[in-house]
Amino acid sequence: MRLLKHLRSRSRLNNNEGSTKPPVRIESDDTTWKSWKKPDPTAPFTTELLQELLTYVCPHTKDDSLLTCDASMSDGGCMLCDMKDLAQCALVNSQWAEAASNLLYHNIRIDAVHYCHREEELAMRRRRPSFIGRHGDYKDPPQKRLQLFCRTVRENRALASRVQYLKISYMTREGSMSDLARIISVLRNLRFVDLPDALYGGDSSADILKEEIQRCTELRQMKYMSGAEGNFESLAHLGQWKNLEALELSHLAVESSTVVQVLASLGSLQHLKMEDLQLLDDTFFTTSLSNPSLPPVTNMALQDIPNITVAGLVEYLSQTHAGESLATLSLRNTGILPAGVPQILSAAPRLFKLQIMESVSRVHPSAKTPTLASRSLRILHYEISNTNSSSPQGLQKPADSYYTYLSNSILSGSLPSLSDLYALSPTLPTLLLPAPQPALTSGTSTRTGAVPPPLALNRFPPLNLYTKSVSEMEWQLTIIVPPTVADRRGSVITVGPESLLTESPLSPGWRNKGRESVMVGNGFGGFLAVPSPNDSAIPGSPRRKKKQDLDSWMG
Repeated sequence: MRLLKHLRSRSRLNNNEGSTKPPVRIESDDTTWKSWKKPDPTAPFTTELLQELLTYVCPHTKDDSLLTCDASMSDGGCMLCDMKDLAQCALVNSQWAEAASNLLYHNIRIDAVHYCHREEELAMRRRRPSFIGRHGDYKDPPQKRLQLFCRTVRENRALASRVQYLKISYMTREGSMSDLARIISVLRNLRFVDLPDALYGGDSSADILKEEIQRCTELRQMKYMSGAEGNFESLAHLGQWKNLEALELSHLAVESSTVVQVLASLGSLQHLKMEDLQLLDDTFFTTSLSNPSLPPVTNMALQDIPNITVAGLVEYLSQTHAGESLATLSLRNTGILPAGVPQILSAAPRLFKLQIMESVSRVHPSAKTPTLASRSLRILHYEISNTNSSSPQGLQKPADSYYTYLSNSILSGSLPSLSDLYALSPTLPTLLLPAPQPALTSGTSTRTGAVPPPLALNRFPPLNLYTKSVSEMEWQLTIIVPPTVADRRGSVITVGPESLLTESPLSPGWRNKGRESVMVGNGFGGFLAVPSPNDSAIPGSPRRKKKQDLDSWMG
């Protein structure tokens, strides 16, 4: 049969060769010929408008924050896939290429993995066997991306001049200092880059990287850790980074006068974070002929500095423009006690966020302390814990008196703009709900001129209260609605743990299973799964793998 089919096909070919048709000729003036190319609707758009539209394809290109790669991750998206889509938009035409390249090389991210299903597919491809090895040739994808980026910016200086933010994952920047030095050598307009800890600590292994980063005069953020005291002192004399906006000092053994001289030379400083500076005291805030004044900052964070007091901080805030500029203040394990918070609020009239975390051993002196009062404060972290976990039976714990003082301040109406409150007290919601107001009796009528009882003066806006017992647990959200004319009793709505507000943190096996499972607390902030007797397979429980499961897993 196959031989006959072969002979038949040969005969058909011979017949077709004998009867060839002449080619169809298309006249140039044929009116039926039309161009397949359609008009571009984005042709009238300007480059700025097209860039604004392309930011919706890759949202992180608008991120001009001075946060690290891990801290600036966007929720619910994959940054690597967004950059891939933006790169494909650059292939449309020359107009799109110009707009997309300006965004694509403005903020570069070298993430460790894809935050989507594509990472599983790529991992399977990388483990595909080859003639080199049974499990394939292992390559570090982030390091490979960094090397490709290095080749691109070194070959094209026009693209290198557009890079202003370079954010690299932790493991990649720690193991690729040589590649990072070659990249920074051509990025003269760089404003932020994730650097390894060896550079922050003044290690000799990062000397080449240090020389290259000093040539980036537009840098906006720098950090100094233990061992980099000499580099920090030279910052005031060299003045290579006049535009620094964020500075972080950690575990430095420097005097207060040295810190003041360096900070006074940074006129653009906005964010200041100091951690574990044991030699720092109140002379850091004072101003004299030999000691210049500190520049006004927007955000200040002080942690593990026991020698500063509330008197020194208030003296700094009383200076010109210092108190008006401060918007965020964080105090953790310092010499500033929670009883001095009212003085800080009065000295900083535009304070937006305040965070204080302290351990106390004595009760709050509420009789000598005025209430917390601020018209601008909206976010308050009031995390007060007991120094000694055990207290005599029958006595009130010292931390409870601080939360009683806090509730009295809120109910008095002295914090009218407060919208979010974080506290380490599970009983605080019951303290913030005032007593129910008396209702009108049935015999009372408005026609007789009877005046209803006045509403209590405990007026404050609806409050989102986040509470937990210890710092290791998860925040419990409670929405407190104060009494109004329509609702004279108010309400307290307990939503639950913050992770359960949406189903995205849950694994796929638990989603849409509200009627098939029971969530029971285990006493440590987590939940225990109580299986139903009718369920044969619960996520997380061992089961026997069948052949069809293995086939589906293999794809």
